[in-house]
Amino acid sequence: MSKVRVRFAPSPTGPLHIGGVRTALYNYLFAKKHGGDFILRIEDTDQNRFVPGAEDYIIESLKWAGICPNEGVGFGDGPHKPYRQSERMAIYRQYAEKLVDEGNAYYAFDTEEELDILRKKLEAEKSAFSYNSTTRKHLVNSITLSDEEVERRIQAGDSFVIRIKIPENETVLVHDLIRGEVSVNTSQLDDKVLFKSDGMPTYHLANVVDDYLMKITHVIRGEEWLPSAPLHVLLYRYLGWEEVMPKFSHLPLLLKPDGNGKLSKRDGDRLGFPVFPLNWKDPQTGELSSGYRERDYIPAAFVNMIALLGWHPSGDQEIFTMDELIQDFSLERVSKSGAKFDPDKTKWFNEQYLRRTSHRELAVQLMSIAQDKYQIPSGDRRLTGDYLEKVVALLIERVQFESEFSDKGSYLFVEPTSYDEAVVTKKWKAGFEDFFQKVMQEYGSMTSFTAADAEAKFKEIAAAMNLKPGEVLQLFRVIVSGAGAGVELFPMVELLGNEEICNRIEKSLLVIPQMATAKS
Repeated sequence: MSKVRVRFAPSPTGPLHIGGVRTALYNYLFAKKHGGDFILRIEDTDQNRFVPGAEDYIIESLKWAGICPNEGVGFGDGPHKPYRQSERMAIYRQYAEKLVDEGNAYYAFDTEEELDILRKKLEAEKSAFSYNSTTRKHLVNSITLSDEEVERRIQAGDSFVIRIKIPENETVLVHDLIRGEVSVNTSQLDDKVLFKSDGMPTYHLANVVDDYLMKITHVIRGEEWLPSAPLHVLLYRYLGWEEVMPKFSHLPLLLKPDGNGKLSKRDGDRLGFPVFPLNWKDPQTGELSSGYRERDYIPAAFVNMIALLGWHPSGDQEIFTMDELIQDFSLERVSKSGAKFDPDKTKWFNEQYLRRTSHRELAVQLMSIAQDKYQIPSGDRRLTGDYLEKVVALLIERVQFESEFSDKGSYLFVEPTSYDEAVVTKKWKAGFEDFFQKVMQEYGSMTSFTAADAEAKFKEIAAAMNLKPGEVLQLFRVIVSGAGAGVELFPMVELLGNEEICNRIEKSLLVIPQMATAKS
């Protein structure tokens, strides 16, 4: 068996959709599973739809996700360079001419204006136009014109395209590793353009020629290309490459969260989640679309999430390393039906990856974030590894993203500037000021200030003043953090230390009693 070679072949017509990233991932996993090669090829034959920056965006997205090809644009040359179709123009013309010479394609001289007139005429008659085995007999092409007239037009520089000559009433079989055998009658196909008047090949010709020359063994691509597969099978046959034709696999669509239709950018905008791996700024409109990287997703969590959109593991496992994905991946377990996208599940994956990351690693990343956000001076205990690891331990069960450590745990870095009004109004009573003054006094003289020590002393003072701990615990939380809910109270108290706790009690008592009085 020849070495497995697969390719991801996007067009640089805009940002890479997560469906495209999934296609790249499945190609990558399949290649690695079988010890093969994974290639990035840029299919830029449609120059009218070319978008500046899109190619770089594709490359950067794959690098961020860790889906790195063995060879291709942005990843190093291999034996089949160049990998950008616009740089392979000299290759395609000879194959288009070969198809014409052997009667499997033909020159078509019809102008766009003439075809538009015909389309509109048929639309008025409630019919659709298709350039096919029936209509081509009545149009301006090398089938209806004499050889002399064809030659004259070419020599005169008349504009023309080369179209494939689809056979009449023939069954074409497409063997798909996901969908089984797909049977299509050629009466359903039209004579697609293979070579355009601007001298550029269309996707249909270029991808078949390049797959052959680059020795591609498996074509793994989106479901939207399934209707074109019979045409590609015919091209392999007509070019004499049927014996080395790659095996096809057409991946299911990514569906909207409600399952009704293909997932689009509009769905993400409407429901507040990204559909692109990275931020994308439209070079024409300036519109900014958010990406997973900028939303603080861990690349491995993002990859894990998209891997399970349409592929079923061999067991019940949900969290996979890239190596585990490679080992377990198989096209046989890719679904035929579309996969519903669940925005909440993407957050869950990120949460799971955070919890599997060492506290030390997260602390290192938190250090610069906290320093920048709260202007904490270098050398401060709040920037030490020990302190930050304890911050991570307190918050890890409450966050889904790294950025939330500094957001949700702000009171672990700076004292509160406001206090939960609802809790103060509901809980504060006359005499509580004396209680917290006593807590401040006792805490200030403690030499051992563990969470257990602080809690025991707090309860001891409450009992001495005939208070139940439940009456004052939430108020104590508000005094320390400003919020009525948050991380475990006394481990937080231990982390902040008795000097900081006393400072916060003192400052809060200048504000909270007045808040309670104003609302009473």
